[in-house]
Amino acid sequence: MKKYNFLFLLTACAFVILIMEGCRATKQINKAIAPKPVVIIENKMAEDSIRSLKENFNQFKSNKIDFRTFSAKIKVESVSANRKNPDLTAVVRIIKDSAIWISLSATLINVEVYRILITKDSVLLLNKQDKEVIQRTLSYLDEVTEIPFNYETLQDLIIGNPVFVSDSIISYKKTDATILFSTIETYFKNLLTVSSTDKLILRSKMDDIDNARSRTASVVYDGYETNQGRRFSTERTISASEKNKIDLSLSFKQYEFDKELSVYMNIPKNYKKK
Repeated sequence: MKKYNFLFLLTACAFVILIMEGCRATKQINKAIAPKPVVIIENKMAEDSIRSLKENFNQFKSNKIDFRTFSAKIKVESVSANRKNPDLTAVVRIIKDSAIWISLSATLINVEVYRILITKDSVLLLNKQDKEVIQRTLSYLDEVTEIPFNYETLQDLIIGNPVFVSDSIISYKKTDATILFSTIETYFKNLLTVSSTDKLILRSKMDDIDNARSRTASVVYDGYETNQGRRFSTERTISASEKNKIDLSLSFKQYEFDKELSVYMNIPKNYKKK
């Protein structure tokens, strides 16, 4: 069986970790923007627009998925360097704000290749092909992805909540079908496309504030279903690039919220530490 690259596997199961694979963009996409928006109210129409912006943005934020536990089985397909990578099946279990457990298997031959346990301060990975165990602090994610990940960001990525979104809105546009919010925070500018009716996230387009790096990625959210009052995206596509480009497709085949879950990692005695 072809040996899988660890970074690819970790990024696939973490979804948008692939956004920052450490390459450089072929061109600069955005101009520099001031870090804080300046709003000048000149007339009643401007006041109405600001009121509309705040109401719509608050409704959008109210769609953030809250949960106690989450489990899912996900089909992962990807294309990089103009070549389709082997399909993966990811089984994910999350205990909110505590632990993320992931099993990655080669779909074609149904063989588990990696098992990962991420907590708020550590990463534990079993390489089942080479019988190795890797134990690191959570900062390991920053090292391999070159992106400022914390536990909450990774948790939101998997659940389907948009990430790197701030309350600093630098532009706003409303049409009959969609609403566009552009926000800016410490690391990224984020252009959010939201449905006008139910304020669900449809697309997130992130660009690096650091023009020397110009990391860029887009996440498209589709296949919304209602589960226990939550609107959950079951189909997501991700495109990320700097020097290179990777396209990722995630299809949630099974998922459940708030069921009793346990997560643990048994390290076989014959595994060597790396």
